Amino acid sequence: MLIFRQPLPGIERPQMEADVVIVGGGPAGMACALRLSQLIDAHNASHSDAQLSKENIYVLEKAREIGQHCLSGALLDPRSMRELLPGFEKEAPIEAEVSREAVYFLTRGSQFKLPVTPPPLRDHGNYVISLNRFVKWLGGKVEETGITVFTGFAGSELLVEGERVIGVRTDDKGVDKQNQPKSNFEPGYDLKSKVVVLAEGTRGSLTKQLIGRFQLDRDRNPQTYGQGVKELWEVPAGRIVPGQVIYTMGWPLTSKEYGGAWVYGGKDNIVSLGFVTGLDYPDPRLDPQRVLQEFKRHPLIRKLLEGGKMIRYGAKSLPYGGWWAVPPVSGNGWMILGDSAGFLNSQRLKGIHLAIKSGMLAAETAFDCLLKNDFSAPALSSYQQRVENSWIKTELWKVRNFHQGFEHGFWHGMVHAGLQQFTGGRGLHARYAASSGHARMKKLAQLPPDGGDEAHLLDNAKGDGKLTFDKLTDLYHSGTKHEEDQPAHLVIHDTQICNVRCVQEYGNPCQHFCPANVYEMVEAADVSSGKRISLNPSNCVHCKTCDIMDPYQIITWVPPEGGGGPNYDGM
Repeated sequence: MLIFRQPLPGIERPQMEADVVIVGGGPAGMACALRLSQLIDAHNASHSDAQLSKENIYVLEKAREIGQHCLSGALLDPRSMRELLPGFEKEAPIEAEVSREAVYFLTRGSQFKLPVTPPPLRDHGNYVISLNRFVKWLGGKVEETGITVFTGFAGSELLVEGERVIGVRTDDKGVDKQNQPKSNFEPGYDLKSKVVVLAEGTRGSLTKQLIGRFQLDRDRNPQTYGQGVKELWEVPAGRIVPGQVIYTMGWPLTSKEYGGAWVYGGKDNIVSLGFVTGLDYPDPRLDPQRVLQEFKRHPLIRKLLEGGKMIRYGAKSLPYGGWWAVPPVSGNGWMILGDSAGFLNSQRLKGIHLAIKSGMLAAETAFDCLLKNDFSAPALSSYQQRVENSWIKTELWKVRNFHQGFEHGFWHGMVHAGLQQFTGGRGLHARYAASSGHARMKKLAQLPPDGGDEAHLLDNAKGDGKLTFDKLTDLYHSGTKHEEDQPAHLVIHDTQICNVRCVQEYGNPCQHFCPANVYEMVEAADVSSGKRISLNPSNCVHCKTCDIMDPYQIITWVPPEGGGGPNYDGM
């Protein structure tokens, strides 16, 4: 019997008062904290009689260490960082400045290099970085200012009073698999805050609560997503130069799926490569981790990697819905930043600079509210206005219909993308409609039993142990660790659907779209299908794909005990 993580009843919880609580210590959250500190310091320097305190400003980060759960490509467009910290390049951990770039269209055995790099994929002036190291550095800057960063603390629940968010409850620690307190039990804190800033990354659990409670997705397109699966390799000298960037499209995907790959050259012969598969593919047997393994078999990539060594692995979901899927980003006692809001340019495959800028704008809003002691919806609405008057909207408006154009396949999408390029992002329609990715998944009865032209993408990869790997081998290289004796943080609201309906209708796609082997169907004589769902929650790399892509929408990802999760050191 599965016991899921849920709040313990009748527990007296410590209370803390706060001015600002920032949930999430990634680029958006750290930029928000740092910019807020800058504004407070500037104010205090010129207003000796009206000092503002940073004592009650807190950042909650669920990882054990700052940056530990941060995974990205990662290419940094430096625009927002130059606004936040002019001259940051002199001290930030930058791998290399982009020095050369290429885009390839791949077929199964060959490649075609585009004679001209499309403007959205031109990266000269950008930087190859390890997002893990970059956020660690940024977090150190925040801590130097005197703002407190609580690592190992996950936000488990929003505190709401009427129509107002009044704070965050942190996770209980020391709860066993039966959801009972252990000898080391520590109840979570109720952080009562004047404003809660949600910077949780893609599909944030508190953001999901907020959107659902206040129906913030009304009149919006449904958010759509991609899953990026990434490996870090050490390759023989001379294979790639620092700052070299390669993008690919086409194989191993067919015309029915959306996605593409990146290869970034870092220093010391380190290569970051990954494949992003749009989470709106039709065949439930498709496996994004296998897509990456098949990509590496291509002669172009095999030649780069052979003789090298895979040293890190990770996976992350990305918000692809664009401007029409962005919810209201401020309200009564709250603001939403970065990937949690959907600020990602799916055409450029970039969102770090947008996350940082949104954090800065939220900080400026919070600062104004601190001065006025007014955190009402009208006061916080200036964040919404700041976003809409900033280059965040300018950039996202140009690609507002981009991903939706691919709903009917790759070639249709390329036509729409070309039209949008010439019409300032409009294309054939002022606003392209969209559907949730999971809704596009077909039942097995509608698909060829052998997979047809998608057969090479279906089911889990076996791997040869040198160039390609199975999921458990890759997972080992993610450094993922969780407290084993705790309730499952992957809540399946009706396991009978998994055991009876999904087996027949979709073949339990959770076994395939999860990049970490969390979900397995095991033999069970007492179930009519002969199969029962089994969870390995300690494998979870926090990509949230199960929450996104389950065709019945009965899986909810909630934070495990704070401190658990992947260790993306160097990624």
